[in-house]
Amino acid sequence: MKKILLILLVFALTGCSIVRIDTDNIENILKVILTKDNNLYNQIGEGYKYYLPGGVTYIDSDDSNDVLYSNGVYYYLYIDSIDYYYDNDISYVDNKSKYYSYAIKKSDGYKYSGYLDIEKQNNLYLISFVYNHAKIEALVNENEINDTILNASYILSTIKYNYDITKLIIEDDNLTNKTGKYSNYSSKNTSEKFVLEKDNEMKEDRW
Repeated sequence: MKKILLILLVFALTGCSIVRIDTDNIENILKVILTKDNNLYNQIGEGYKYYLPGGVTYIDSDDSNDVLYSNGVYYYLYIDSIDYYYDNDISYVDNKSKYYSYAIKKSDGYKYSGYLDIEKQNNLYLISFVYNHAKIEALVNENEINDTILNASYILSTIKYNYDITKLIIEDDNLTNKTGKYSNYSSKNTSEKFVLEKDNEMKEDRW
C-alpha cells in the first residue's frame, strides 16, 4: 500500500486537546477517531444526523443511502435503521486474502462492533467500512485509501439516531419491506451494486 506521509493535528471531535493522528497507519486512524466522544453534526436525515468533515459534501440520497463527495471520491453511506433498532452486533473475521481486513471489536475499546474491508478490483480498491449501525463504501485509487478512511471514520463515529423516529419507520410496513432488503451486512452484493451503478451515473469520469 502506498504510504501517505502526513501527520494531522486534530482539534475537532476531541474538545480542546490536540490529538496526533498518523494517517500512514490505518489502525491508528480507527483507534483515535472511533473511540472519541463527540456531539458534532451538520447533516440531518430521517431519524439520524452526522458530521461531514471539511472538504466532504453531501450530493444526494437514494432510499437509505446518502451520496457524499470529496476530492474526486464518491462515498456511499447506508444508514441501517433496522440494525440500530435491534442493536445488532456485527460478527466479522479478518480475511487475510483481502488487500486489507480488520475486525472492529468492542473488546478492543471501540463503542460498536464492525469491520473495515478493502478489496482490490482491477486497478481500483473497494472500501467497505461498517461501524455504528451504518456502512460506507467507496471505490478509490490506491493513493486515496487512507484519506477516504479518515473521512469515513469521522462520519461513522458521529452518527446519532433518533429512536422515536426510527421506531415509526420500522413499524411502517412499507418502509420496513423496502429497507429490509439492504440490512444484511454479511452480503455485499446489494451495496456493491449501488456503488458501481451510482458511480456510472455520475457525470464526472474519474477513471
